[in-house]
Amino acid sequence: MKRLEICLLCILFLCGCHRYERVEMSTPAPVVVGRNPDEAAEETSAEEESKAVELTTEEETEPPLPEKIPTKVKGIYLSAYVSGSESMMDNIIQQIDATEINTVVIDVKDDNGRVTFAMDMPLVSEYGSVKSYIPDIQKLMAKLKEHNIYTIARVVAFRDPYLPEQRPELGLKLADGSLYRDRNGMAWVNPYKQEMWDYLVEVGIGAHQAGFDEVQFDYIRFCTERGINDVVYDEADTQGRTKTQIITEFVQYAYERLAAEGVYVAADVFGAIIGGGIDSDSVGQSYGEMAASLDYICPMIYPSHYADGNFGIEHPDTQPYDTILAALQGSKADLRNYARNGEHQAVVRPWLQDFTASYLANYIEYGDEQIRAQIQAVYDAGYDEWMLWSAACKYHWGGLRTPEEAEEETARIAESRAAIPETAAPETAAPDTSEAGGSEGSEESASAAETASESASESAA
Repeated sequence: MKRLEICLLCILFLCGCHRYERVEMSTPAPVVVGRNPDEAAEETSAEEESKAVELTTEEETEPPLPEKIPTKVKGIYLSAYVSGSESMMDNIIQQIDATEINTVVIDVKDDNGRVTFAMDMPLVSEYGSVKSYIPDIQKLMAKLKEHNIYTIARVVAFRDPYLPEQRPELGLKLADGSLYRDRNGMAWVNPYKQEMWDYLVEVGIGAHQAGFDEVQFDYIRFCTERGINDVVYDEADTQGRTKTQIITEFVQYAYERLAAEGVYVAADVFGAIIGGGIDSDSVGQSYGEMAASLDYICPMIYPSHYADGNFGIEHPDTQPYDTILAALQGSKADLRNYARNGEHQAVVRPWLQDFTASYLANYIEYGDEQIRAQIQAVYDAGYDEWMLWSAACKYHWGGLRTPEEAEEETARIAESRAAIPETAAPETAAPDTSEAGGSEGSEESASAAETASESASESAA
């Protein structure tokens, strides 16, 4: 029987084992004459367990992912220019302390393609991307943490007018080999380029190392301006993949690498892509597919972005509550179509409008009342988180609750939702308004939304 045991052990070592299979493998307990079979089985089992432990400890084991503690975000956007001013930040933090706001979204890679503080990362150094709007990021982060403020790094992805000027091979190209430029003369990078993916992930890691809790990608899409159809793509880059496939793949790629660093990952998306259609195809954003590979998905559902007649609303900008509610009802309906038992879906955290869209033919002034109406619509749609956008970083603080009032409101909302029967019918989808001049059904609508977005996103500097 000794020979049998030796043979069995030799077979185990010669064949080899995978780390996750070893503890499940077993060999029959040898029966020794003159010994209780149960005792023999126990001794053999103990020997095997001891060997398995020894072998496992000799091999490299995967470290557990860093623990992440979620925060229910109520946030505001801050430009790097404002964030780098100590006096401006002191005033803003004073306002934050007096209200329900608990989060700031700060430009780390801005709309001009510049990294906004010194970052010791290989590609950032190679490209010379840094423009130090924030002179002392450690001091800023320490102050924000001191006030228990959650920090999100805004990383503008594929709208990057700086990098193609340094590395033309990374930019969108026309047939003659020249860079494609939008109506403002700015170049865009090519989302199919793997090097671009690595660069964006590196910026995200650098932001986390500086102390940011979350990385939020913006412009994580293709350009939709006129002339974009003249852009040519190398088959070696595309490998037959569509715009939607490549954006989804980038989201998955970035999420896997950043999640391993212990950082939450989010992405801003057009509100017009909810429900799919041509708008979704032209920018390459699939609401449901992206939500499967993110911690947070952040639809930009500013009422000013919706064309007259959308959701059956004559002038969406003039009815902020109704527009936000309809958009988020559409969000729920869309995500239900992608939901699978046990599969992850991102938390929906919309961007709300805290600016007046005076460039529209039909608009209203936005103030405290309009801000609160949008927030109420978020809650009434069954969501809990939101962020306010003002390119000038000027917010209507009077539309916000105090921390105590917000706590009471949260309790009332929880009590109200708990009273809803579990068998209650789910929310209906937002009405299809493609025949009423809505944002779906026309590539031009994506361009219109982009025009509105850029009008609202003029630099605060």
